Amino acid sequence: MRRILISSGSRFEAEIGYSRAVAQGDWVFVSGTTGFDYSTMAISSSLEEQTEQCLKNIESALSKAGSSLRDVVRVVYVLPNGGDFPKCWSVLRKYFGETRPAAMMITAGLADPRMQIEIEVTALKLPRSRHRPPSRAKRKAKGRR
Repeated sequence: MRRILISSGSRFEAEIGYSRAVAQGDWVFVSGTTGFDYSTMAISSSLEEQTEQCLKNIESALSKAGSSLRDVVRVVYVLPNGGDFPKCWSVLRKYFGETRPAAMMITAGLADPRMQIEIEVTALKLPRSRHRPPSRAKRKAKGRR
């Protein structure tokens, strides 16, 4: 099985020695990802905006691996203050509301005090044809045969 290392371009990857994501076979493992905008290395002070940026960063890594947020089967959220978790639920619903992966939230300190959330995901790449159920029209047509 071929192993593909995916980088976001973040300086942390080179300094620490890890990949943003690793794709091997049908699996994609995305490292803990924070709300930094890697193009500017800026981070918002808003938990909701950090959550949104985390998911955009993850979406980018998954895309480079030939995957998507629809393929996520497991997600781990890490917040320094677990009581803040409900604040990001609306953003999480926006990205995972239909996919509904298995999930866990952990309270732990993060590497930089500006970070309010870190998200890690595991995705199982499925053939694109298996992602979407047949449209209503196709189901009706199939039923008439």
